[in-house]
Amino acid sequence: MRIFLFFSLLLLFAFGCQPTPKETSPNILVIYMDDLGFGDVGFNGGKAISTPNMDRLANEGLNFVNAYSSSATCTPSRYALLTGVYPWREKRARILPGTAPLIIDTAQATLPRMLQSKGYYTAIIGKWHLGLGDGDVNWNETISPGPNELGFDYSYILAATQDRVPTVYIEDGNVVGIEEDDPIEVDYKTNFEGVPTALTHPELLEVMWDHGHNNSIVNGIPRIGFMKGGKNALWSDIDMADAFLNQAKTFITSHSKEPFFLFYPMQQPHVPRTPHPRFVGATDLGPRGDVIAEADWVIGELLAQLETEGILENTLVIFTSDNGPVLNDGYVDQAVERNGDHTPWGPLRGGKYSLFEAGTHVPFVAYWKGKIQTGTSSSLISQLDLFSSLAAIVNSEERTADSHDLHQTLLGQSQVGRKDLIIEASGRTALRTEDWVYIPPYTGRRAVSRFTNIELGNSETPLLYHLKTDIGQQQNLAADSLSQLESMQKQYKTILGVE
Repeated sequence: MRIFLFFSLLLLFAFGCQPTPKETSPNILVIYMDDLGFGDVGFNGGKAISTPNMDRLANEGLNFVNAYSSSATCTPSRYALLTGVYPWREKRARILPGTAPLIIDTAQATLPRMLQSKGYYTAIIGKWHLGLGDGDVNWNETISPGPNELGFDYSYILAATQDRVPTVYIEDGNVVGIEEDDPIEVDYKTNFEGVPTALTHPELLEVMWDHGHNNSIVNGIPRIGFMKGGKNALWSDIDMADAFLNQAKTFITSHSKEPFFLFYPMQQPHVPRTPHPRFVGATDLGPRGDVIAEADWVIGELLAQLETEGILENTLVIFTSDNGPVLNDGYVDQAVERNGDHTPWGPLRGGKYSLFEAGTHVPFVAYWKGKIQTGTSSSLISQLDLFSSLAAIVNSEERTADSHDLHQTLLGQSQVGRKDLIIEASGRTALRTEDWVYIPPYTGRRAVSRFTNIELGNSETPLLYHLKTDIGQQQNLAADSLSQLESMQKQYKTILGVE
């Protein structure tokens, strides 16, 4: 009898100490901004744009001030986040045209597929930009493979970016609103007969182009690439934020009774910046500032929806950006002229496309009401680490070699971060090790982009910075710290597998 009682109490204790299903299967919402800089948000010192909802996430969650995207451009960062694999390992992980084939192998491990295996209903609503199909897409039929073949149960996406054709929404592989008698054709090399472009019909433009955006005109906005047909399927640029938000709200309501993963890659503040009229003039910075204010409102609406459904306390929210900021990125929208004293890059050097810090050092917040204590973390963490960290949180054994399991750090239970990280920008790479950054020489390349006026991190000689004492990367220590330089050069070659 005593033995029976002992084992009964032992079992009761064991099961009583196990996490509840809700604790091991929180809803997961990843909010992924596009070109949002470290200094654009109030919680990192920005003052020119009111971001109360982004600030709420940081002020009530854990603000990581030492967090990185995997790349200084969008496609490779998305690749890394969803696969847990460095983008430089995949040569196709570059800024893609709207007609590019899917660059993630359908047999490859992905974050949504891992979560699917643990009982999650998964969705992507927003910008995709990882390619679709096999490179020869018929936009008038079901498009495959795509997000749904990579582990997303539901998808409602842009094929590429807002400034690229095709300018249509795609739901579960099908263009929304397509009609048989008005088929869509897309080409990135040759225009279609009779289709106006920014060069042939400038009088049709409502937004002027500065560089690289002078092909087909949709809604008065010149795009990259050529498109014909699909008149009733074309999106409304000024309504895009609302369109994605409505889809997300519906998704949250429909799946509030089961664990879900929602990847919500927003288009703001990527060009073309087209705030809804109710947000025009929300800031003094012009369209760029206004779309950030619009995005902040969207985030507030998402949080309100979680509260309405009674699931905010059971939802882990990750808020971050795919890369750093850029002002002039192809359109004349006064982003430079009206920027004033605002510093989208914060105390960092560089911006989008750059190997300097502002290219990949991005806002990053983990919020889980009642589960993550409010605070600030200086632990080194990458978006790469979401795969293994979220796997650990949901009790999955899946991991990838490049993704570190930092779930305790993500949840504020540890200060242990990465020791090192490879940073990528347009095919160029650099190494961060603890507080040091090493940028190899990149000879014969521009130091400053002639279009964006951003310092790219290209130099004839090695660059070495100590970020703890020089976050703005003003003092190159390569000549003064030879042992550190040599050590990092060796480590860099080892990680990349080069001689």
